[in-house]
Amino acid sequence: MAILNITYDGMSADVSLELDRPVSDGDLRRIAVELVRSGEVPGMQLTQMRPDAFQHYVVDRFRGPRGEERIYLRPKVPFGAR
Repeated sequence: MAILNITYDGMSADVSLELDRPVSDGDLRRIAVELVRSGEVPGMQLTQMRPDAFQHYVVDRFRGPRGEERIYLRPKVPFGAR
């Protein structure tokens, strides 16, 4: 299990992911768009989100203190500023 944190338009939220295998950054961006569109990210439901909304986002991967995978999908600038 991995925890994906998405920062978008000044909002940030965590969502749990069941990943059977390592995923590429591109796949992760596509998964994030579907999660946001479907409303599975707490506080973020944007049904009309563009497929390339996260195209220029940075993907950071870390191990949490208990060994869990933490993935951060964030804009290149702090706090999602435009």
